[in-house]
Amino acid sequence: MSLKDRITDDMKAAMRAKEAERLGTIRLLLAAMKQREVDERITLDDAAVVAIVDKLIKQRKDSITQFAQAGRDDLVAKESAELTVLETYLPARLSAGEIDAAVAQLVAELGAKGPADMGKVMGAAKQRFAGQADMGLVSAAVKRALQG
Repeated sequence: MSLKDRITDDMKAAMRAKEAERLGTIRLLLAAMKQREVDERITLDDAAVVAIVDKLIKQRKDSITQFAQAGRDDLVAKESAELTVLETYLPARLSAGEIDAAVAQLVAELGAKGPADMGKVMGAAKQRFAGQADMGLVSAAVKRALQG
């Protein structure tokens, strides 16, 4: 079963169980997926769906930070609940140690030396780690690898 089908099935289950918040989050995800399919005239594969989920998760994390600074605990709770639902659609994430090891291998493969090669390494890292790792952690690992 594709990830897209799983999300659709989860929406139906949330409707039956009358889980309003979960249903709203899943509908938001399905709308983002449909928008991309219509805009680009494509059918999304699992990798593209994971990229959309990643983008929505990043938006939620940014919102949580800003709402917390503004003292809006009600909105922090709402965004946190959405974040929890969205994270269920991501594949297993790499640990910090696994990211460091994979980035070191990638730097060696590309022959990158120094901070000037950051863009080249990050471009390859985005393709290799899409959906498997938080790109903020990957970026920090790349910086450490290129400095050392």
